[in-house]
Amino acid sequence: MAEDEVILLGFSASVFGIRPRIALEEKEVKYEYREELLVGNNKSPLLLPMNPIHKKIPVLIHNGKPICESLIEVEYIDEMWKDKALLLPSDPYERAQARFWADYIDKKLYDPAKKIHITKGDELEAAKRDLIEVLKMLEGTYFNFSIEAEGPKIVGWGNRCMQRDSVAKTLPDQRKILELPKLIRQRLGIE
Repeated sequence: MAEDEVILLGFSASVFGIRPRIALEEKEVKYEYREELLVGNNKSPLLLPMNPIHKKIPVLIHNGKPICESLIEVEYIDEMWKDKALLLPSDPYERAQARFWADYIDKKLYDPAKKIHITKGDELEAAKRDLIEVLKMLEGTYFNFSIEAEGPKIVGWGNRCMQRDSVAKTLPDQRKILELPKLIRQRLGIE
């Protein structure tokens, strides 16, 4: 049987792009990773035909067929390569809960985190409050908030994730990630 051709189009600073990379690493799937430049009209000639609707990353290309949207890609990877340990729970209820919380993160966490990088003044302060409220909901606390003091489950989860090779191998250089918001804010004239 011929080996599968797996290509992942992504952007190293994208939380959505990291999801399928971790899933592929966890399943030990051989794949080619292609970094996309997402500034302006610099999208590759492969990205646009593979994701003509949204024109964004990540795009998982399996034997020439595109799969778009990171959560869908993770589910696809889990179902396609069943010979490795499951990424999502096998129990339907637990799997539904995992999907719910992943969807919650996408819908509630991403926007305020993005606004922190691209706004200033009252809008920036509102984004900070929104982000803290989302984190509190995830942690289950509603008091004075300190991520380490009030969010030990989130911090513990992050620490456990960082111990996995699949995560450590796919995360971008922290210095570059910390520079990115400053560059974005400079380009937008906020700093």
